[in-house]
Amino acid sequence: MAIPGYDPADVENALLERETEGAGASASIVAAGVPDEFDLVASDLETPADALTDPVDLVGLDDVTGLDALRVVLEYDPSELPPGASPTDVAVAVETESERVVLDSAVDLEETTVSATTTERPPGQTFVAVNVENDGL
Repeated sequence: MAIPGYDPADVENALLERETEGAGASASIVAAGVPDEFDLVASDLETPADALTDPVDLVGLDDVTGLDALRVVLEYDPSELPPGASPTDVAVAVETESERVVLDSAVDLEETTVSATTTERPPGQTFVAVNVENDGL
């Protein structure tokens, strides 16, 4: 998966595919140092009640050095949106022990994915798709 503005040869990728429809996820990173254990795995955290996807963890994120860009893409099921919610009111959020941080995100309605690209280290390693209208944004 490419990160816009970066040479694909400089991008490390991690992919999580699940058997169920609408549960795929991928991550791409450009950094000076990416550990071998960098991976995307199903999270042990319970799925938040208002989440549109199961949470995923980026393993090895704490050991990444010189982060230039990180992109996370989550497939979601639009039928999980609350009644009357816009299919564009979806975002990638980072779950921490004390809060949820919603990242600037882009929705691809055709692919039913939501993606977030950041040049800053996220405040946690667990990512989930959420309805931003439910988060009061």
